[in-house]
Amino acid sequence: MAKVKSTYICQNCGANSAKWIGKCPSCNEWNTYVEEVIEKTDPAKTSWRNDDKPTTRQKPINVKAIEKGSEKRLVTKDAELNRVLGGGIVAGSLVLIGGEPGIGKSTLMLQVALSASNTKVLYVSGEESQQQIKMRAERIGVGTDNCFILSETSTQNIFSQVKEMSPQVLVIDSIQTLHTNRIESAAGSVSQVRECTGELMKFAKETNTPVFLVGHITKDGSIAGPKILEHMVDTVLQFEGDRHLTYRILRTVKNRFGSTSELGIYEMQETGLRQVSNPSEILISQRAEDLPGVAIGATIEGNRPLMIEIQSLVSTAAYGTPQRSTTGFDGKRLNMLLAVLEKRGGLRFNAQDVFLNVAGGIRIEEPALDLAVCASLVSSYHDISISEKVAFAAEVGLGGEIRAVNRIESRISEAEKLGFETIYISRYNTKGLDLKNFNITIKPFGKLKDVFEDLLG
Repeated sequence: MAKVKSTYICQNCGANSAKWIGKCPSCNEWNTYVEEVIEKTDPAKTSWRNDDKPTTRQKPINVKAIEKGSEKRLVTKDAELNRVLGGGIVAGSLVLIGGEPGIGKSTLMLQVALSASNTKVLYVSGEESQQQIKMRAERIGVGTDNCFILSETSTQNIFSQVKEMSPQVLVIDSIQTLHTNRIESAAGSVSQVRECTGELMKFAKETNTPVFLVGHITKDGSIAGPKILEHMVDTVLQFEGDRHLTYRILRTVKNRFGSTSELGIYEMQETGLRQVSNPSEILISQRAEDLPGVAIGATIEGNRPLMIEIQSLVSTAAYGTPQRSTTGFDGKRLNMLLAVLEKRGGLRFNAQDVFLNVAGGIRIEEPALDLAVCASLVSSYHDISISEKVAFAAEVGLGGEIRAVNRIESRISEAEKLGFETIYISRYNTKGLDLKNFNITIKPFGKLKDVFEDLLG
């Protein structure tokens, strides 16, 4: 009998060692090394195609001699997914989508598969039976004759079915449930995830078939499995949101075929995920009257302008140390803006509790919201409300100056389209800007103090 070969592999980063060690030298995590069998069987019997067939060898080509080809994209009926992917699904791409349990990853993938009327899609599930998927499909209510369901976890059986039906899109739900005969370790281990992903990547590139992989995440929010999993795929999508709220956000973490700053917004309903074409409807709350501490800022996510509602509450500190709490905004940047308001505006926040919230459950890190945050804080500090028809789009410097931001025309146009009457911007943004092209009052300022004198009188 042949000797069984095994090694110790870190379940966090994928590093291997000949013997067990307590602390991983690569990721510095403790007790993550697990023994795994690495003895491989005959690859000719386990690969997605027969490896005994002769393969063509690629020769190096001068970069100037390579013909430039256009990317072939499959445009789905999901406009939000198309935007996040950079315009559609690229042929031969490997896309990994991760998110918390119950967030809606399987629903999104099944919904895309059912809506593909002219594309043959094979949906492989290693977690649910065909009957369970049928129940979800009936709830979604979108019917097609080109969506096929397979409940299987063995990559060899999956590839045998792929050879028979030749799907145009392959969906794997999820990659942690697959196993291959090439590796003797358990499903979900680092070796299995890496090997199965390698086979699927080889299949995608050689057949020019796009493959979607659904991935689990760890308790700290990162995608489970070795880090090499994210390096192997072409695109990494993150499905975010609170399971107790109805809205979901699809972000691009990595994209070899488009921008990584795009996002798609969905609303979870009983019939599936509804695309939110106008995100401002969820990011700006409906209120009957103006309230202190509320200001609207114009931001840019990818190519999409958004109007974000900033809510703040400033109250006297009940205990010795004032609290600083933020939701959806950088806490360090909030402390910086509070220091600017104290130094340049004469406001005393050192004895005040400050709570800041970005409405809608979205997280924004763009500095163009600085002026809206400052306006919200001053409004709550003086208990004076700001009109709901006023918007802000500017960065605030440490000297109390109002700094210019990029793509100011898109921000002003979005505010005008949503019915805002006035927008405060930096005076340095007015260079080359024709104010006559807008039907909204544009107020440019250079100092933070001048903005508050005009806004609050």
